[in-house]
Amino acid sequence: MDDFMFTILAFVVAVGLLVAVHEFGHFWVARRLGVKVLRFSIGFGRALWRRQSAPDEPEYVIAAIPLGGYVKMLDEHEGPVAPAERHRAFNRQSLWVRSAVVVAGPLFNFLFAIAAFWGVLVIGETGIRPLIGEIAAGTPSARAQLRAGDEIIAINGQVTPTWALALQEFATASVGSPELRIEVRDAGGVDRLSVMPSAEVGDLAETADLLAHLGLTPQHPAVPPVFGKILKGEAADLAGLQTGDRILSADGNPIGQWDHWVKYVQARPGVAIDLEIERSGESRHIGLTPAPHARDDAVIGRIGASNQPVPGLAERYQVLYRMGWAEALPAAIGRTWEYSVLTLKVIWRVLTGEASIHNLSGPITIADAAGKTASIGFVYFLKFLAIVSISLGVLNLLPIPVLDGGHLLYFAIEAVKGSPLSEAAMLHGQKIGLMLLLGLMTVAFYVDILRLLG
Repeated sequence: MDDFMFTILAFVVAVGLLVAVHEFGHFWVARRLGVKVLRFSIGFGRALWRRQSAPDEPEYVIAAIPLGGYVKMLDEHEGPVAPAERHRAFNRQSLWVRSAVVVAGPLFNFLFAIAAFWGVLVIGETGIRPLIGEIAAGTPSARAQLRAGDEIIAINGQVTPTWALALQEFATASVGSPELRIEVRDAGGVDRLSVMPSAEVGDLAETADLLAHLGLTPQHPAVPPVFGKILKGEAADLAGLQTGDRILSADGNPIGQWDHWVKYVQARPGVAIDLEIERSGESRHIGLTPAPHARDDAVIGRIGASNQPVPGLAERYQVLYRMGWAEALPAAIGRTWEYSVLTLKVIWRVLTGEASIHNLSGPITIADAAGKTASIGFVYFLKFLAIVSISLGVLNLLPIPVLDGGHLLYFAIEAVKGSPLSEAAMLHGQKIGLMLLLGLMTVAFYVDILRLLG
């Protein structure tokens, strides 16, 4: 299976699963509370498969367009209902029953995220130890007296065995905490505590900018500049580079380590490089042009190649972090909460203009991430599913008509005024909500296209 088809398959599996989880929440609670469900559909459009066990039972459908789904309930707003069935109609239910059915969709997304994170923590995550390479002068890290060679052990009591977890704690620590208490261990094995005010971290929600803002550079091992895996169809492959090629110089500049080469490439998107390599004991020159690649608000060069693995290096810098079954549950709940808050912060910062629209992700970016995480391994795909499920839950709770949060907004107005909104008011709200949603989807798709075009 080629990469494109694998990405499409991973995307369909991810969207189908998360939509099924969301809609099952509505379906399960509605049935438990006595609301008649007519149809449970995964996807839109023409039905590819359908089944109904009995006339009074729901019809189960899998449709052709796997970008959503719905639960159709008996409702007098959508058609005539027989008098004998009116007590089972959604619109006839009490306010709390209708609210419970609506909120169940996002709630099941959060429950799925907790279960997925729990699985990730029990199975274990492989990551890079948070060893500090350099500290920039005049930055929050310098003022907190962090030093090169330190390993970040914990932040505000949360253990950080990998850079990914350390970044997560840095990014979310300002929520409800006036300061970051950073436990570090120096190269001699001596532990100490550094304190950084949360105001120093700010409201940065994009972890890609966070290290530079804090003045931290991860410690990079001395890796020889030798090519390992070459991705088919990428710039390195098109230039004729092969596994085992050793880099001698780039545009006449000596390259002594792999990370020097990475920085050189990233700084030259679309710029031709005269690369001198050694292959089979002989020196030769190769022309190489890094492909432009959008990353956050910048464009970097990428060639689609990795370094040749160095024996013993993984043991020093990589760590497998896992938890026991019981202790993983509160940690999974904590992660779900932190990612939920982070998602809300990003949305708010985009709406207020504090963050770029490039922080939005559309279906193309999500599909790409689905394919990449699935190709790396099950744990990474499971973590991706957890994060997207949280985003789906948070977005659906926004008070926009046509979303679950819009229905909850209607119910809140009904609770205050003592009667439902008029049909005309709800229809007007639905039109506004649909326009807002289409606008958001258009912007997200536009950002996706910009990423593709570099």
